[in-house]
Amino acid sequence: MIRAKQEHIGPIVVDLTGPDGNAFALMGLASRLAKQLGFKSPTAEMMSGDYEHLLEVFDKNFGDFVILER
Repeated sequence: MIRAKQEHIGPIVVDLTGPDGNAFALMGLASRLAKQLGFKSPTAEMMSGDYEHLLEVFDKNFGDFVILER
C-alpha cells in the first residue's frame, strides 16, 4: 500500500527490540538530538557503562522528547 506522508506530532518512539534499539543507533540519535537542541552530546557518558546505563543516560537527557519501548 502507498499512502501520502503524514505529519508526525508528538514524541519520537524507539522500539528497543528493533534495529533502532542498537546502542550505536541510540548514540547517533542522541548526538543528532543534542545538536538540534543545543545540548552537549551525552555519548561519552552513555559509553561509560553497560547497555542499561546507556538507556538511563539517554532517558535522563531526552526522556521529554523520546519514548523508549521494550
